[in-house]
This record gives sequence, structure tokens and C-alpha cells, in this order.
Amino acid sequence: MKWKAIVSLGISYPFTDGFVKGSFAQPVNFPSVNLGIQRMFKQEYGLRLDYGFNRFANDKESAEFKINYTRFNLQFVYDPTKFLNFLPERIAIPLHAGPGVSFSKPLGGITGRNQTYANLLGGIELHYALNQRLSVFGDFSYIWGLTSLDDYNPPLSGLGAFNGSLFTITVGLSISLSGCQFCD
Repeated sequence: MKWKAIVSLGISYPFTDGFVKGSFAQPVNFPSVNLGIQRMFKQEYGLRLDYGFNRFANDKESAEFKINYTRFNLQFVYDPTKFLNFLPERIAIPLHAGPGVSFSKPLGGITGRNQTYANLLGGIELHYALNQRLSVFGDFSYIWGLTSLDDYNPPLSGLGAFNGSLFTITVGLSISLSGCQFCD
């Protein structure tokens, strides 16, 4: 039983197909925040429950908007590092994927346009262990919105919601809560 707390901060890119026609977000949006708890059942695999928050703003060539995007995911974690003999001892490359739910909420005077939909998240991390309890990492994740603009309820004719997919890049800390290095 290896418990870890995961905290990361970075940027996001929401794909344009998640916005109504004629609107799109900036290509780089800040912040992208991820908080999670992870339990490794063996050295190679475990589960993670995490929360993500992102804020998008309009691109200068689009009408003005801001959106808060929040998600919760339960993910399977697989760490093939021990099978990759060419990696230095302090490096790990865990993969994570799983289902979740997304919440999109427009800010400002736009009301009644909140959206809730399912998602699938997949990502890869690159960890560098500072010691047995602490590692720094970079994470590259794709959150696929299992929805389309046709699924807006109520149907939208203007700005104010996001109903799609995004890519995130974050850096953070992984903190071992149980203290064990290998939990076989």
C-alpha cells in the first residue's frame, strides 16, 4: 500500500470543437491545477482519484468570455519503469487513464449555460525522485470530452460554454504519504 498526494500546476489548451461556431479560447490558458491521491497496490499498478481545475479565456479574435472547467477522474495507474532497464534509478514514467465527469461554467453575466458531461483522461508523467518520499514531475494529459456541441442542453446560439476536450501540461510534486519505497 503506497499512498501518494499529487499536486501540480500548469497550462491548458481547450480544443476549438468544444465551443460554439465563431468562438475559441487562447491557445495557452493558465491556470491548470491538479490535486490527487494515489494508492499503488504493487510497484507497477494502482489507482488515482484526482481533481482538475482550468480557466479559459477568449482569444483576441473571438468574442469575450471566461470559463471555469472542473473535472473529477478515477484513473488506473501503470508504472512500467522497472521493466525499462535503460532509465536512471531516480526516473519513473507512470501512465494514467480513466473515466470522469467534467463541469463547464461560464463566468460573468452569462447564466444558464453550465454543462456537465463524461470524460476520459489519459496521460504520461516523467518523475524525478528527490528522495524516497518526494519527486518532481511533468505531466502531459489529454481529457477527451464524451460529448458534442449537439449535446448542449439548452441549445446554444451564442457564447458562454465549453463542451469538449483539452490538453494539459503541468509540473508538480508527488509526496509519499506511506513512506514505503516498494510495496509488493
